[in-house]
Amino acid sequence: MGCFSPIIWDMSHLVFIAMSGGVDSSVSAHLLKEAGYQVAAIHLLLYPKSQEEAGKAASELEHTCRLLNIPLHYLNLEKEFSARIIGPFCREYENGRTPNPCVQCNRNIKFGLLLKRVRALGGDYLATGHYARIEKFADLYLLKKGMDISKDQSYFLHVLGQRELASVLFPVGGMLKTEVKKMAAMLGLPAAEKRESQDICFIPDNNSRSFLAYHVTSSPGEIVDSQGKVLGQHQGLAFYTIGQRQGMGVAATQPLYVLKIEKATNRLIVGFKSQLYSDSLTAGCVNWISGLTPENGIAVTARVRYRGKETKAALQIDQDKVIVQFAEPQWAITPGQSVVFYQGDIVLGGGVIE
Repeated sequence: MGCFSPIIWDMSHLVFIAMSGGVDSSVSAHLLKEAGYQVAAIHLLLYPKSQEEAGKAASELEHTCRLLNIPLHYLNLEKEFSARIIGPFCREYENGRTPNPCVQCNRNIKFGLLLKRVRALGGDYLATGHYARIEKFADLYLLKKGMDISKDQSYFLHVLGQRELASVLFPVGGMLKTEVKKMAAMLGLPAAEKRESQDICFIPDNNSRSFLAYHVTSSPGEIVDSQGKVLGQHQGLAFYTIGQRQGMGVAATQPLYVLKIEKATNRLIVGFKSQLYSDSLTAGCVNWISGLTPENGIAVTARVRYRGKETKAALQIDQDKVIVQFAEPQWAITPGQSVVFYQGDIVLGGGVIE
């Protein structure tokens, strides 16, 4: 698969749209053309697919790009995706943590290797179909929540910095999802009839347990309560996450939840829902979008999972780590997931929960 419909562009305003084939990237491409940009599509090949699935996807992509009258390029990053995303994803589960591969994909693949490739091709901007916004204030680029709060994806973008934001466009960030789908239907784009994509793209049928069983080594061990009493046997720590209730096979008078995954002893510690609340956490691998570390004690709102509630919090910065003190206890804070900091609709940054 290669580039088709070659067009000679005015390279001073060339935008490459990361074209997944979904409604958001397809409408983004249309909006860019309407705004007067010279547009080309680039599709990432990230993990192996069946010949039938790959052929169907390519056919739909090429049809969409012909309708939009834009060229389509393919970029094969399967090896890089396996090494930088799938491998670490599996290792995190082996170590009793619950990773967020979408965040790491944005850091390493989409706004890392893909953006580098776009620049090499002479592109001025990389555009994606994310529901987020970028605004420039003086010499500072601000990352803001998408206008459609129910679809806002700024949480996954907290790893970006000034260098990336200066070269990135989010065309649908100021729209509602309903508006995007309506526009796709009016334009006759194939994506208008597509269902929403699954949560983790490289896991077939979104069956994480089956995927991990094939890729991860994890040994059975004891299930114990918070006092150390043995209640049963777990099937391998990689198959559990903090706050999980189902799949333990332990009888109790009250529902039991995973409180802690103890890698050193290969034990799963369980307890009651009330034991899962905590008013603080420590995060590492912290990124500040402005490039500047805020002052200690800064008041923010923070979110400990993508669909989690934003809660008032204060930050204490200790070198490359942040201690987050919440105004209200948070449920099931999970090592490996991201905590993201906001002030209003502005994303300050975030880190990985330790």
